[in-house]
Amino acid sequence: MNRRYFLGNSTLAVTASLKAKSLDASSTINVGVMGMGTRGNALAKALAPMEGVRVSWIVEPDKNRMGQSANLVSKALPKGNDSPKTSENYQRVLDDKSVDALIVTAPNHWHAPATLLACAAGKHVYVEKPCCHNPQEGKWVLEGAKKYSRLVQTGTQRRSWTGIQEAMQRLREGEIGDLHAAQTWYFANRGSIGKELPGPVPEGLNYSLWQGPAPHMPFRANYLHYNWHWFWHWGNGELGNNGVHWLDLARWGMGVTHPELSLSTGGRYYFNDDQETPDTHLVSFEFPGKKLITWEGHSCQKEPRKDGPDVLFMGSKGRLAIIGPGYVVQDLNGKEIAKGKGTSGESVHLANFLGAIRGNNKLTCPPEEAVPSTMLCHLGNIAHRTKRTLKIDVESGKPLDQLAQGLWRREYAPGFHLPVS
Repeated sequence: MNRRYFLGNSTLAVTASLKAKSLDASSTINVGVMGMGTRGNALAKALAPMEGVRVSWIVEPDKNRMGQSANLVSKALPKGNDSPKTSENYQRVLDDKSVDALIVTAPNHWHAPATLLACAAGKHVYVEKPCCHNPQEGKWVLEGAKKYSRLVQTGTQRRSWTGIQEAMQRLREGEIGDLHAAQTWYFANRGSIGKELPGPVPEGLNYSLWQGPAPHMPFRANYLHYNWHWFWHWGNGELGNNGVHWLDLARWGMGVTHPELSLSTGGRYYFNDDQETPDTHLVSFEFPGKKLITWEGHSCQKEPRKDGPDVLFMGSKGRLAIIGPGYVVQDLNGKEIAKGKGTSGESVHLANFLGAIRGNNKLTCPPEEAVPSTMLCHLGNIAHRTKRTLKIDVESGKPLDQLAQGLWRREYAPGFHLPVS
């Protein structure tokens, strides 16, 4: 790893945002996709056939996965379009002046660092959820997007779904009265990740590049390519993995920003393995004005509710349930009074991002929305890790507890530098 990989180009960071080309309706938007797992493949395949878009690069530190992803993307391209270039190092994309946007689908510990480095290199960014690995990085993403005048969209894609937008409008118009609570759920049927000792890095994997900004750890076979979610060093547990989708909708519907209180219960209940994050988790947030949001996560329990709500809003006149891409409104007696459903899927949210680059619309999930929602995940996890009920400064979102403040940010690999003030 050379110094330039970590530090980036200082001249580029200063001047790129001033020289980034403007795009009109006839211009092709060139994108690079970083991290070719399930999400990277899904987004690259959704982008590939879109008119006026070219997937120029795919970046993946595991050569075994890179080849598979290149084939998947190439098959999705319109006839006559060139296949994307490939690299294990994202710096190649940042150095390519023809690239307009970076799609960040690498693991969570890369989300904010890659976003900030791309903004400094003059690229717009679509970053998978959560938009940051820790609260401090969220603050930096807010600052970096403004500093470099770049668009940053976070992949909480329900923000762009028309049925969800319609549901939120009904809440705003007071259809179920004054809101006092929103309850959310997530279920999965995950198995044990087992126990592993440090061992050799598999052939074809550039583990140093995969670790990137995080302090480097010896390789263990149950880290990659998904179970890193369950280690605090790389991931944010189920709360940051899937809970962020539902907490984002709950916060949006309730019209709140930072809570004044955060508490957590739960833990590792199912398997005696290496996983560090909870498999059973209940978090609650109290907001000014007597408003409550809860999230209940069960990583090792199959969904028990047929067509049950993802988010349930409760008000003085009734309730509104978000179910998939649609919603149902009921009065206090459970009588259905309205329902709706609209457009959904990856392409809708990506189209919003691309339209914003062209100046046709505003982002549906910019940092101003993504960061406060992601902060709820971090505050829930911090409450869990400190085993304390946290009092929160509602202006900054920062816990007042000194022990909790120790988890506000992380240390980085030696020599790694983020382009923030």
